[in-house]
Amino acid sequence: MRSFASFTIAVIVGLCSIFLFCDHILDLVACSSSISQLLDTILDRNTLKETQAEAHTTTTDPVPEHLLQSYKLDLPPDTFLYATNMSVARAIRKVFLAVEQAEGAGARVRRSVGTPQLRNFSPFLMLDHFSVKPGAGFPDHPHRGQETITYLLEGAVDHEDFAGNKGTIGPGDLQFMTAGRGIMHAEMPAQNTDGSANVGLQLWVDLPTRLKMCEPRYRDLRADEIPSVDVDDNKVHVKVISGQSHGIDSVKDLAYTPVWILDVTVQPGGKVAQPLPAGWNAFAYVLEGQALFGEASNQTAVEQFNNVVFEPAGDVVYAEVDAGAEKSARFVLIAGTPLDQKVVQYGPFVLNSQEEVYQAFMDYQTQTNGFERAKGWESEIGKSMVH
Repeated sequence: MRSFASFTIAVIVGLCSIFLFCDHILDLVACSSSISQLLDTILDRNTLKETQAEAHTTTTDPVPEHLLQSYKLDLPPDTFLYATNMSVARAIRKVFLAVEQAEGAGARVRRSVGTPQLRNFSPFLMLDHFSVKPGAGFPDHPHRGQETITYLLEGAVDHEDFAGNKGTIGPGDLQFMTAGRGIMHAEMPAQNTDGSANVGLQLWVDLPTRLKMCEPRYRDLRADEIPSVDVDDNKVHVKVISGQSHGIDSVKDLAYTPVWILDVTVQPGGKVAQPLPAGWNAFAYVLEGQALFGEASNQTAVEQFNNVVFEPAGDVVYAEVDAGAEKSARFVLIAGTPLDQKVVQYGPFVLNSQEEVYQAFMDYQTQTNGFERAKGWESEIGKSMVH
């Protein structure tokens, strides 16, 4: 009885600690009922005994190397998507404002994907437009089962994980992190002497079931490595971070789940028609100005900090800026292949069932099955948050 009580307390303390230092990635209102269900499961003696036994016998073997392949588009090699007079515009499903909120220790975010307005828009789990000033940050915390893509707009962010990966990204740089079977890392924005904030986007992307337990990895993409293209008499500039645009292809194999990310700037009077893979889910988030989305006869004006979600049917997304506008518009257009699988998310763990999430908590607590390197590990960059 004493050992059971001690174990229960340890697990609850561990869960509380996870959610306390990961509150910048939690939608607590949406997750509160799920947390309650999880605690009910933990406090069930029979379930606990079974899980304790499984913790010693269950292993999450790494995914074989030959399975570590991204889904491929059904296109012949060196084939590009182009808009034509026969292209069908994607209809707009909804437009909504990403409301600013406090997150973590001193951070401000505008979350669009991962809110009641747009939850689990497969393969997308979350999109945060973050602003973090000196003194704030996201110290050591775990993940399992997803990929994160961080696109820095202003400032700098340091990152470090328990596998020895570390580095710094600056304006225009990206960091692609695959959590896979388990990773523990820290993300600490630069402590700018002028007090300015570090601003960027962080996108969470689900991993297909067969890759949930792959080995974790980091890849950095520097701003000067990203190809770009100018169209419509140089009124439209497209940074092709991932995917294709107007005959330009991006750097390959940055993420296991295929995602297109285009950073588009449209000057007043400029127009762009951007093809997207058939059936992929897609949305655009407006960073600056006002953009008009849709064909000329059926346009929707979308303001700064709003997310516009497109229907999966159709070939292209049309966007333009009114010729009389006072300034250009800038938006990121993001598309990805939908994954036909259940999403069960508890904070930093994204799996396909409650049992798998419970196992993830157990593995993290016992430092097994992918979290072995968490034992005794502390990031150097995270120590600046210790008070």
